Amino acid sequence: MSFCINRLPIASVITGLVLAMTAIGLLQMPSAQNSAPELDASAGELMRWAPAQGGVLVSSVVDTASVAGAAAKPVDPHLTMGSETCIKCHANEVKVWKATPHHRTFDELHRRPAAKEIASKLGVRSIKHDGRCVDCHYTQKVDVASGNVHAIEGVSCESCHGSAKQWLDLHHDYGGEQVTRAMETPEHRQQRLTQSVAAGMRNPVNVYLVAQSCLRCHTTADEELVNVGGHPTGSLDFEFVSWSQGTIRHNFIDSDGQSNDQNTRDRLRVMFVSGMIADLEASLRATAEATEKAKFGVTAAKRADRAAKRLLSVSQKIDSKQLEDVLMIYSGVTLKLNNREQLIQAADAIAEIGFRFAAETNGHVLEPLDAFIPPANRWK
Repeated sequence: MSFCINRLPIASVITGLVLAMTAIGLLQMPSAQNSAPELDASAGELMRWAPAQGGVLVSSVVDTASVAGAAAKPVDPHLTMGSETCIKCHANEVKVWKATPHHRTFDELHRRPAAKEIASKLGVRSIKHDGRCVDCHYTQKVDVASGNVHAIEGVSCESCHGSAKQWLDLHHDYGGEQVTRAMETPEHRQQRLTQSVAAGMRNPVNVYLVAQSCLRCHTTADEELVNVGGHPTGSLDFEFVSWSQGTIRHNFIDSDGQSNDQNTRDRLRVMFVSGMIADLEASLRATAEATEKAKFGVTAAKRADRAAKRLLSVSQKIDSKQLEDVLMIYSGVTLKLNNREQLIQAADAIAEIGFRFAAETNGHVLEPLDAFIPPANRWK
């Protein structure tokens, strides 16, 4: 069932948004400082929100039909290729990855006292083999000879970009055996990207796909893991630009592998807002799993509330039809226990809008947000 966007009078939308936020007024969220400057979204400013009038758009290079609205998924061990496949063309990217905590988790996580304590509380015998641990902390692959599944890496290329078996050949086909990336025609590039994404690649050509990958694990959507195991509820200070553009940035494409370039100002602007939309999506998915009023549900609902308020503040500074629609969808949900169907439908609809926002928005129109985007000296 699709989640419909009803065209309601603006007063009704505002009222619904306020109700959605205040429905969880008794919930308390642990304090955490987001690494970006706070956007001004006080309760009084909610009443000043007005519909967006539209912005400057650019055409999408990817058809949204097959991927929009889809949640990021864990790596499928039957479709895993491993970083040794990626390194053939992306040696510098893999070199950067090997210096990150994402890579080190393979050797370190199962030895950490906190991880062992969580595993003990949940009756987990092997952190590297238990599904709920593996989903975020490891990359598994099926051994062809034995048929057994085992962890081969920590948080890897495919953890973020998707299990590669079904899209790898599409990804590096530039138009023929003798055709290089520099020789590829614009028409073939569009076709290649469209087909790769449709086959499961979370290609950074659309930054929302990357933000979804980050927030799939930087938001914990497992009630028992938190309430019983004592696992953190996620990275409450996660902010997409500052968390992706520092240590883990591996942007060698435009320089043909020669330099790890910073993204353009326009792209950073789109990333900044896309990260907020993805945060709201992921927080709604987590809230959808809440069945008891305890730490997990309380934190997930409050995180959704915070993400919506930040998006509301953004919508006051820029013109964006997509943000208007996101807020309208959020205004129609209730953050309460055992409300999975409604919250998942809303998250799916918001994911679709987030994908289109990233595909269609020209970062130039987001210039009013520059003061709030974390500068390079605050990138992790």
